Amino acid sequence: MRITFVGLGWEQLGIGLLSALAKEEGHTVDLAFSSALFNDRYNFNISALASLLNDKKDVLTAIKKQRPDVIAFSPITSTYQWMLDIAKESKLFFPNIKIIFGGVHASILQEKVLLNDHIDYVCIGEGDVAFIEILRSIEMKAYQNPIVNTLYRSHGRGDIIRGAQQAFIQDLDNLPIFDKIIWEEHMRLSDIYFTMASRGCPFHCTYCFNSFFANLSDCKPGKYVRHRSVEHVIYELKIAKARYSPKIIEFEDDVFTINKKWLKNFLFHYKKEINIPFQCLSHPTCIDEEIVIWLKEAGCSYVQLGIQSMDENYKKNVIKRYDKNIHVERALLAMQKHGILPKVDHMFGLPNEPLSAQETARELYTKLTPYRIQTFWTNFFPGTEMTLQALADKTISPEEFDRINEGRSSDFYRKSRIEDPKKLKAYKAYELIFKLLPIIPKEYRRKLTPKLFLILPLWACSSITFFIDVVVGLTTKNPDHIAYARYYQYHIAKFVLNKLNIKVPGATKILDSKPFDLNFREQVNIETNKTTCLRNDTSISNIEILK
Repeated sequence: MRITFVGLGWEQLGIGLLSALAKEEGHTVDLAFSSALFNDRYNFNISALASLLNDKKDVLTAIKKQRPDVIAFSPITSTYQWMLDIAKESKLFFPNIKIIFGGVHASILQEKVLLNDHIDYVCIGEGDVAFIEILRSIEMKAYQNPIVNTLYRSHGRGDIIRGAQQAFIQDLDNLPIFDKIIWEEHMRLSDIYFTMASRGCPFHCTYCFNSFFANLSDCKPGKYVRHRSVEHVIYELKIAKARYSPKIIEFEDDVFTINKKWLKNFLFHYKKEINIPFQCLSHPTCIDEEIVIWLKEAGCSYVQLGIQSMDENYKKNVIKRYDKNIHVERALLAMQKHGILPKVDHMFGLPNEPLSAQETARELYTKLTPYRIQTFWTNFFPGTEMTLQALADKTISPEEFDRINEGRSSDFYRKSRIEDPKKLKAYKAYELIFKLLPIIPKEYRRKLTPKLFLILPLWACSSITFFIDVVVGLTTKNPDHIAYARYYQYHIAKFVLNKLNIKVPGATKILDSKPFDLNFREQVNIETNKTTCLRNDTSISNIEILK
């Protein structure tokens, strides 16, 4: 069959994996992609420019050209409404296509999502097995049998059929590597290469989807945090290095440093076989000086550290974060000592958090100033403990709860739910301070207090904060800012030239076009048969097999 995935704004690793699985089954895979310039529903929103560069028609044109049998969507809450519109319009000109929705938003609101007449299947939780079973069911026209991890409407009668919710996949090596080929036209994979070495998060913070996603399985779920073998990841990265020569690799694992034994083994072989600068995400309790030394020696340039709040009692009792401030201090000290640049995530507007938490954070950031303090405004997302609690204590109304579930209320970079004007002004002042601290000489940092900025109107505070963040990110060559800027440069030029009927080459230049196998195990078996070096214990890396 012909399968089209619909993407918006940036690369989605989930699409890459499902594409690889579909290709293994012999299907033809395409991507209909919106660059979502100036309105990616995540980072950036300038309405006038977004309207001028709106490429929704181009997405629909691509779908018409690809003539798919199946269209697959994996929306987050903020992209849900846009993807619903694309699905609905696609059904108008291809009434017989089957449409699949999956991902976190669809998983928690499965029945509500399926109420849309133009959606045929909802994949719940992990979709690796379910997606292939759905495709087989469509191909065989078997519309009455339950499909694992799937809710769907039967053909003809319209009955709702629910399959069992399977345990989480434990052996990730049985899955192929991410299919990057479908992204080469749209993403500059040589600027920054995204991948994941593991699945799952050991923490269940109340504002995060992991607070419900880890409990979706009907049966004993097995481990929620699982790692690909060292060999599996190295195999992917050797292909990426040869094909794209990326400037930096970003590991998108929730907590890259959670398993010290795996990490030490991986970093040894990463340095030996890949040796490209990289960045990763971690948690204050999962990083110590020994880990920092390993990371630095392997080529790690940046570590993004989730901090969110500096009030220990609040973190423990309300949002279920059990790290202490001493963990944050130790992590920042270790990174600064060994030359890794820390980026920290900080949240404003957490429900009932005392304002004193911001002053505690200011004092810490003044003493141990990170390379970048990335700020977010608290949003309520479907299914999270925080959202359900906010509904119960009337922090949000039933009407607002419905808007959240419909994906019409989310903007964690700009939108604040704080109604108290004095408190909002204080938060905006602290946000501006946190953006200024990394670029202010050390001797002046303590002089940056909220009083200096409370006189500014809110719009001025927000505008200065945004300007400083962009300018500092670009001038200090933050790889995230640089990749984002080049993405915009490419897609603006492409949008204009396409309107002039001038063909534009793909975003990524291919350096090595030799064929490769997305199936790691299949390739290892081939090489093993050649060298008779098969080893049963895949937890100990044998990179020689892959040479």
